[in-house]
Parts: sequence; structure tokens; C-alpha cells
Amino acid sequence: MAASPLAETAPASQAARIIVTKVFVRGLKVDAQIGVYDHEHGRVQPLVVDVELDVAASHCERLPDTVNYEMVGEAARAIVAEGHIDLVETFAERLAQACFADPRVTRARVRVEKPLALAPHAAAAGVEITAVRA
Repeated sequence: MAASPLAETAPASQAARIIVTKVFVRGLKVDAQIGVYDHEHGRVQPLVVDVELDVAASHCERLPDTVNYEMVGEAARAIVAEGHIDLVETFAERLAQACFADPRVTRARVRVEKPLALAPHAAAAGVEITAVRA
């Protein structure tokens, strides 16, 4: 019986290299003063945020080796704490820029949903942006 190729150990020169690590946060809930309409000013609305980061990191065995995904939640909360934001696009762009504070982040995809925007006719409305490090 032939040995399974999976059971063999590949030489170091043929070992897989991790080029990009994806760090993500899905379904982050934040309350924000957001919207362009008069009825949206002075009130808080829920947002649901998904973030996916491409990180130039490999062989991560300790937290300092990679991007801590807790940073995404902290950045989102800091942005909404600054005050009213007119557009979800603005919030998404600010969050992406905050993620680039870590020089290992090479790409950020940020999706922001406003669950109440078109209620009860739609589950949510929002925006998704992709930003790349210049």
C-alpha cells in the first residue's frame, strides 16, 4: 500500500507560505448619531458593522504578531463618540482609515448596515467600501 502524500512532510523549500492573514469582525453593533435627515439628528441609531482586514503577517503565535481585532471595536466606538455623522459612507471611510493605523494592514473592507433605515420594508440598508494602503 502506498503512503499517503499528506503523511509526508514537505521539505522547507516546498512548505506553504502565508502571505496575507485575514482578520475580521462580523456583526459588530454600535449605536451612532448618524443620518442626513432632520428626524435623524439628535437621536441614536443602531449600526451593524463588518470589517475584513488583509494583514501582512505570518507565523503568528503571539498577539503582537498580528492585528488585534479588538482594535476594530475600539475604533468604531471612538468614531461614534466624536458626534453626529451624516453618511454611513463617512463612518465606513473613517473606520477603514483607523484600521490603517497599524502599518501591517494593507487592505480594509468595511460594510456598514443601518437596520432601521428602510424598516419595515427592508432588513437593512448601507454601504460597503474597500480601501487599500496607498
